[in-house]
Amino acid sequence: MLFAGLAIYSTLNVVVGFFIFFAAMGEDGTAFMIVGTVLLALSGLGAGIGLCFVRKPWARGLGLGLMIGWALWSILSAGFCTGINPGLYA
Repeated sequence: MLFAGLAIYSTLNVVVGFFIFFAAMGEDGTAFMIVGTVLLALSGLGAGIGLCFVRKPWARGLGLGLMIGWALWSILSAGFCTGINPGLYA
């Protein structure tokens, strides 16, 4: 389930990333970037932590996969894919 969580988060990251890319082309792109960053953090970390508190092995594995997916995308892309890089808002 860990690998399933990683795949789910990666898919969600690509979908939200394309939404942010096309939405940020307008006048106020910073607002869309902030919404996307919060959405990705809540889906990766918030849902991951919530699933880890469920007392089922599949939920714990899926939660760990979501959190590991968020961390890997953040580290490997220097925060560009998850929106935590401060250079995106300058």
